Amino acid sequence: MSQSVPGSAPGGQPNFQPTPYEYPRPTTATVPGKTLGIVGFVLSLLGPLTTIGLILSIVALVQSRKARANNGFAIAGIIIGALGTIAGALILITTIAGLGFIAQQCAELGPGVHYVNNVTITCS
Repeated sequence: MSQSVPGSAPGGQPNFQPTPYEYPRPTTATVPGKTLGIVGFVLSLLGPLTTIGLILSIVALVQSRKARANNGFAIAGIIIGALGTIAGALILITTIAGLGFIAQQCAELGPGVHYVNNVTITCS
């Protein structure tokens, strides 16, 4: 009869326990914030909802960072959402300034149709 050595498998072979770095095992756990990151990314692509997408992407990135996980969708959503929000703010400011200019012109010209520098301005 052969004797068994402690820490060895039957038959005298040593037990081999691979470290996680030798044989990566697939994880079934979901990354916290991943779904929220995808939602934020999609919303950041939709013009009027870009600011909501930016906020959701930031929340998703914070959740993922707390779990020490990567979340590419959240990062992409933050970048696209920030650019979209800045573009939307510039468009809004330009529109308000243009409407203010037209209102000022109509206040000076009075009601009716006017031609100023080959531009038709209709005031009511």
